[in-house]
Amino acid sequence: MFKNPFSFDGRIRRLEFGLSHIIGTFGLMIFGGILSAIAGRNGGGIIVIAYIPYLWFIWAQAAKRCHDLGNSGWWQLIPFYSLWLLFADGQSGENEYGPNPKEPIQSVVDPYTPEGLYEKDKNDAYTGGYDGGYDGGHNAQEHKVGQGINLTKPPINETEE
Repeated sequence: MFKNPFSFDGRIRRLEFGLSHIIGTFGLMIFGGILSAIAGRNGGGIIVIAYIPYLWFIWAQAAKRCHDLGNSGWWQLIPFYSLWLLFADGQSGENEYGPNPKEPIQSVVDPYTPEGLYEKDKNDAYTGGYDGGYDGGHNAQEHKVGQGINLTKPPINETEE
């Protein structure tokens, strides 16, 4: 949660969007209060400085929430659309803006090291270090934790040498 909060890329869930507004507004009140106490009556222009990071944060989070619904970030300019962003469920599966934040990342467990999890890349290939093909377990002695087995290569035939 809250990965790259000032970035306009990716997708976020409803919970993160709602918490963004609560945290952002609370932070703006505290920072604005501190600035107004320091600047006094003549520091109205200084308080505007507090709004710049707040607006950037809120716009970025709303754009990512729009992406979760499959829309461009510009849709947040529609009046009262932020209410829809709070209550509408995001698109299931991956869309043009990225993977669904609700669904876990697909992974495979290496049979030789139960703690070794590997993620799929864009081409549905498993990432890992060992690239020698599967030979029925003969390379299991050399296999180290943190390295995967490339199951896309054909098995080694031990009778043909």
